[in-house]
Amino acid sequence: MATVAAEMKSKGVDLVNFSVGEPDFNTPSHIINAGKIAMDKGFTKYTAGPGMIEFREAICGKLERENGLSYSIKNILVSNGEKQSLYTACQALFDEGDEVLVCKPYWVSFPEFVRLADAEPVFVNTIPENNFEIDFTHLETVISKKTKGIIINSPSNPTGGVWSSEGIVRLLKIAKENNWIIISDECYERLVYNEKYISTEKINRDHKIGATVLTCMSLSKTYAMTGWRIGYTAGPVDLISAMSKLQGQATSCANSIGQFAGIEALSGDQKCVQDMLMSFKERRDFIINLLNQLPGVKCLPPAGAFYAFPDFSRFLGMEVEGKLLRDTFDISEYILRSSSVVTVPGDGFGAPGHIRFSYATNKQNIEKGIKRIKNALKKII
Repeated sequence: MATVAAEMKSKGVDLVNFSVGEPDFNTPSHIINAGKIAMDKGFTKYTAGPGMIEFREAICGKLERENGLSYSIKNILVSNGEKQSLYTACQALFDEGDEVLVCKPYWVSFPEFVRLADAEPVFVNTIPENNFEIDFTHLETVISKKTKGIIINSPSNPTGGVWSSEGIVRLLKIAKENNWIIISDECYERLVYNEKYISTEKINRDHKIGATVLTCMSLSKTYAMTGWRIGYTAGPVDLISAMSKLQGQATSCANSIGQFAGIEALSGDQKCVQDMLMSFKERRDFIINLLNQLPGVKCLPPAGAFYAFPDFSRFLGMEVEGKLLRDTFDISEYILRSSSVVTVPGDGFGAPGHIRFSYATNKQNIEKGIKRIKNALKKII
């Protein structure tokens, strides 16, 4: 899809791109200025492997203030983006012969993180009508003695689903009983629309469950800092220490300028976050309304992140322009070639029949893109 879209764009085609997995806003000016100050003052050298002490202190302050979680800097590891945090966690925790539970739909890297640790991902179904929360009945059928942990992602990429506290409590108790580690990807924790987000570890502590949780967070989505490559992990000291040793051999430390700017991001004016959240909510409501007007398409409103995940399964098995639509790769390719609109097939996330739309773009693009898709779908029906 990306290759075809790039070829079309190089030929001057007017594309509408719903595939982008990052905010379309620039990094807020006060954070950019902090990065400039860092460079001017010579903060351009290596930092301590786990991260600058000042930045880890800022992270501890953020976790206490916003998430109600008390940590010391020994519980924190700063990485080159949360993606490295998740990868390093799997490398430190899992080995050949282990099984790690991954909920479908999943961010495409989760199974690969597990496989790169020589472990095996085992997929667990979720319930679309329940914010894609875990299907506990199916979970019971895939647990084995080899199960060592589970990766969860709420708010979710690709669905935007946010799990309930009741569901998290139930999973935490199962993890405690089976001595699993929960890796909680909370990349989108500040992008929740109608309720206050509660971190998995906060629920764990409030209910005195005692499960082992690694919390992975990021500056990328919250502050439109995807290119700065700053993420972090909070967890037990022994696990953070093991991850730090591995990361030290791989990349030494995270970007020093990004860490310095990160102090301002976490400790400075947070109005920028609320402004972006309001824009995303407005766009969410706009795109969900338009998607549900498409013939044969159903889309539940996501509670977080900036993705819509409509169901296009009605079109599977149909033909258009002499080609059979076997899966969402075929549907997305047809939409791209006929409408110049880029989407992401749900099959890549382990969700046949669904297609991911990012609404990290303006309302004019959203309206134009959905209108084009509507015209394309009429040719199938």
